[in-house]
Amino acid sequence: MASNRPAQPAEDQPKSNVAEFSVSEISFALKRTVEDTFGYVRVRGEISGYRGPHSSGHSYFALKDDKARLEAVIWRGAAAKLKHRPEEGLEVVASGKLTTYPGSSKYQIVIDRLEPAGAGALMALLEECKKKLAAEGLFDEAKKRPLPHLPKVIGVVTSPTGSVIRDVLHRLSDRYPCHVLVWPVRVQGETSGTEVAAAITGFGQLAQDGPIPRPDLVIVARGGGSIEDLWGFNDEAVVRAAAASPIPLISAVGHETDWTLIDLAADVRAPTPTGAAEIAVPVRADLEAGLASLAARLRRAASRSLETVRSNLRAAVRGLASPDSLLELPRRRLDEASARSGQALRIAVGAKRTSYERSAGRLSWRGLEALVQRGGDRSATVAGRLSRAWDGAMAARRARFEQADRLLHSLSWQRVLDRGYAVVSDAAGRAITKVGAVNAGMALDIRLTDGSFGAQASGAVTSSSAPRPAAGRDKPKARSVKDGGQGDLF
Repeated sequence: MASNRPAQPAEDQPKSNVAEFSVSEISFALKRTVEDTFGYVRVRGEISGYRGPHSSGHSYFALKDDKARLEAVIWRGAAAKLKHRPEEGLEVVASGKLTTYPGSSKYQIVIDRLEPAGAGALMALLEECKKKLAAEGLFDEAKKRPLPHLPKVIGVVTSPTGSVIRDVLHRLSDRYPCHVLVWPVRVQGETSGTEVAAAITGFGQLAQDGPIPRPDLVIVARGGGSIEDLWGFNDEAVVRAAAASPIPLISAVGHETDWTLIDLAADVRAPTPTGAAEIAVPVRADLEAGLASLAARLRRAASRSLETVRSNLRAAVRGLASPDSLLELPRRRLDEASARSGQALRIAVGAKRTSYERSAGRLSWRGLEALVQRGGDRSATVAGRLSRAWDGAMAARRARFEQADRLLHSLSWQRVLDRGYAVVSDAAGRAITKVGAVNAGMALDIRLTDGSFGAQASGAVTSSSAPRPAAGRDKPKARSVKDGGQGDLF
């Protein structure tokens, strides 16, 4: 490589003809050489010195084998897109660009893709993820739901171009044709897990009465392959979507010996995609044969039941007595009763006749007269007793009445008037008993023992409870009461 530096004085020039470079020149020259020679590489090695992402989000570690060590870095943007996270001691295949770092004279690989190397590492990752999801209860048998017996709509999550979808559709058509919805996804590669999870979630979000019918059952299917080929179905997002699916789900990934984590989260695991179709629907011919067999059994059972009832009825009829035998004993009792009743009637009539004749012999005119005479005497005695009792009761009542009359007459207010008292009342006829009830000029009615007359109060009215005048004083003038032409009352 030629140098562009100016020529130095002769005394300062080195005596060697080797070109001279600065540190930066040689560092960047090496950087360009490495990047041009190893533009994009895949390196297999064991992760060493990994301590997690730096505060900046970048990750720094090394890849090593039994003979060498290669520094590695994952920038923050690439780290967020990695499907598998780096772990200490994990053997991986790293893809990226080989470059140098002039600041420390080191070469390194800038990783943009990271994959576990070999089945052992993948199985270790699978086992770790399985333990984590099992601890959350995503694989619990109690959460698994029974499959519908005759699903009307079946959703299938698989590749639309592979042989799997053809096998599933063919087997469903042979057994029990139904409506099938296919959600196309990639079943291998980095995006397969994300697409499968989105398909399972999408089927569950369909409305029951929407333009696209919601499936009654979902089948997640893929053909066989290596563990790397089936790795997308071990994705944590796929397992969580399968466990949270509101629709019963059948997992049919790989062959019978292949196992993925979605098999543990699904409601039913099928050994193959064709086996999933067989589990999803019954054979229509078998159903028709079963119905025909049940119908025949029902007819035979009904016939046997009717025959049993008919036999029981005939046996019951044979056990019943004939009408003549049933009425034979009552008819005999009736005849005997009829014969006895005629004889008893004749005996009863004879006894009555004898009793009547005996009574008639005792009856005569003299006997009747004596009986009437005794009855008249008893009536007269009773009548006398009643008359005396009546006279005594009336005399007692009359004496009590006269006594009450005398008492009433002696206590009558008119007897009080006979002793010189009078009854004074106002114009309305109300009795006046106190002087305070009389006003000057008030019209009065005064009743004596033999009549009444009107009067008018005049002068001052004083109560009898007022103090009497002292001895020797002049007596007050007499009050005059005018009666309106009938005289004065003093």
